[in-house]
Amino acid sequence: MNEGKETSQNDVYLDLRDRLISGRFKPGQKLMPSQLKADYNTSASTIREILFRMSCEGFVDFQEQRGFRCPQSSEQKLLELTHLRILLECEGAAGSISNGDVEWEAQLNASHHKLAHIESKMKSADDITPFVAVWSRSDWEFHQRLISACGSSLLIETHRGIYDRFRQQVVSELRTFGFRAETIPEHKAILDAALQRDIPTCTKAIEDHLRVYRDHVAGKV
Repeated sequence: MNEGKETSQNDVYLDLRDRLISGRFKPGQKLMPSQLKADYNTSASTIREILFRMSCEGFVDFQEQRGFRCPQSSEQKLLELTHLRILLECEGAAGSISNGDVEWEAQLNASHHKLAHIESKMKSADDITPFVAVWSRSDWEFHQRLISACGSSLLIETHRGIYDRFRQQVVSELRTFGFRAETIPEHKAILDAALQRDIPTCTKAIEDHLRVYRDHVAGKV
């Protein structure tokens, strides 16, 4: 963040949230306002307010006398969040396919192009760690764009919270941060079905893409 200039509370919130969902804190790590304030040139009380907000949203654990901590990984939580993501994305994609215009198609195509470019680099990399943060953002942009024309601002808002908590669990639960070589054709299948306005094929492609996390919890992968 900017040195010598106090960061806005919203910017601090967004940056901390990004750090939490991209694995830059270890599961169970204590989050101390007195230390984090230096990262943002702001007060410990501001950091504390933000962490309280995040604890209400499920991104941070809070206990009296123990303070704030990055959540531990939980297979049950990952299972539940995966199920919710499938429900929300299938419903949102169906709405977007029905309502989306040419501009929606163009933006969906652009977001997929960026994601595919990053994923191709990850596929050939010996160490994917340097790509995780930008990949997480690009993956979010593609899935968000997919549902962006669904016509329900509440669904989109709910999906954002579920997506981020899902990503936080995946990063802490899986050594690959959730990336697999198979994600590349899976994302392409979602894109193709959406552009062809084929709701059943698109929703099946979404479920096929996400069910691997359910299979991980069940011990199938």
